[in-house]
Amino acid sequence: MDTQALAAFLEVADTASFSKAAERLFLSQPAVSKRIATLEDQLGRQLFDRVGRQITLTDAGRALLPYARRALHDIEDGRRALSKLSEKVEGRLSIGTSHHIGLHRLPTVLRAYTLAYPEVDLDIQFMDSEVACEAVLAGKLELGIVTLPSQPLAQLKSRLVWPDPLAVVVAPAHPLAAIKRPRLGDLAEHAAVLPDEATYTHRIVTAALTQHGLKPRIRLATNYLETLKMLVVIGLGWSVLPRSMLDKELIALPIRELSLERELGVVWHEKRTLSAAATALIAQLPGA
Repeated sequence: MDTQALAAFLEVADTASFSKAAERLFLSQPAVSKRIATLEDQLGRQLFDRVGRQITLTDAGRALLPYARRALHDIEDGRRALSKLSEKVEGRLSIGTSHHIGLHRLPTVLRAYTLAYPEVDLDIQFMDSEVACEAVLAGKLELGIVTLPSQPLAQLKSRLVWPDPLAVVVAPAHPLAAIKRPRLGDLAEHAAVLPDEATYTHRIVTAALTQHGLKPRIRLATNYLETLKMLVVIGLGWSVLPRSMLDKELIALPIRELSLERELGVVWHEKRTLSAAATALIAQLPGA
């Protein structure tokens, strides 16, 4: 049975879409459809019901799903185990990371890594940290370099790499910037632009604010920190951003009651074998 056909089957099952599966596999939609058709011919069963644009698994598809997932995981584990038998660090390494970490933390690490291990083919996918963690758990990525979950996730191992202190920030012309000793209560009087509520960063920020009895009035939310910075700079509200992003366009408010920090690090599946390439990258990260 063709493992590429199984991979196509899993992507269509996970996304309920041939077009989205094609995007994830970097294939054309007809190529994905052909792989599914080949698999259905081999099994003598229809795996998907196609009603208009809606794609759902048939009973046969639901029965196959866990076995297909396990088969591809086992094959990938075997590939990684074999890679460790060689003295050479080579092969494909799939990583998920956020745009912020990819822009501000990883370039120096990856530059040194690619110089040290030129035969590794890096597959770097940019996504929210939460999505990257789920992809590692699902076996779609080997490593995630992400904002670490505030609560541990089952079967996900992690290591802190970069402590990331956060600051409440405003534009220099914002009314809060004129207050010499701003307090938490002052924030409640002004609109905020914050990370999207689905993100780990949002949970860290809102948990800290809630602890002090403050419910922010959120004007806008987005999961891109660089976009949040722009919104603050043009005066749409206050926000919470990493101190590493502070520059002359931002003012950090010295609010004594509030101490905020998130943790950036690397995650991997505790029950899956790490390839030599993944082990070498973890060793390359600061603090190893």
